[in-house]
Amino acid sequence: MPATAQTSPQVSADQAQEQRQKYIEAFNGTMIQIWQERITLLDVIDTGTLLRSPLSLPIHADGRFFEISLSQQFIEYGLWQDYGVGGETPKGNSGDIGRAKVRKRRPWFSKKYYASVMNLRDFLAENIGHEFQGIIADTFARTNKIY
Repeated sequence: MPATAQTSPQVSADQAQEQRQKYIEAFNGTMIQIWQERITLLDVIDTGTLLRSPLSLPIHADGRFFEISLSQQFIEYGLWQDYGVGGETPKGNSGDIGRAKVRKRRPWFSKKYYASVMNLRDFLAENIGHEFQGIIADTFARTNKIY
């Protein structure tokens, strides 16, 4: 996860927006890197297709990065590796296939992703809060009215 950008209590709207944009772009790249490292560490590699499949899709944001849509993609097979399920259990089966389960869970995706999204949430809350403080402080300074 990228390091949290340090923001002063009062930042300009442009500075705050630039910090958000940089953080979100770093978030996308870092998630891909983390997933590839986890896939390698947990040896979720047969042909290498899953390792090469994580992609960061274009970021969709309003002009100020208040409303953001992030997307990453990878092949569906990766989820089954993360959950430890797959081809040994036919669809509709209750789970009892008459023999011991062979597949083991290799959580390369879910834990890191959730923690990283929570870090992103916290950064955005702090950054937007500091921007708001700056806007209010500027308004009071312009009107010379402190309540």
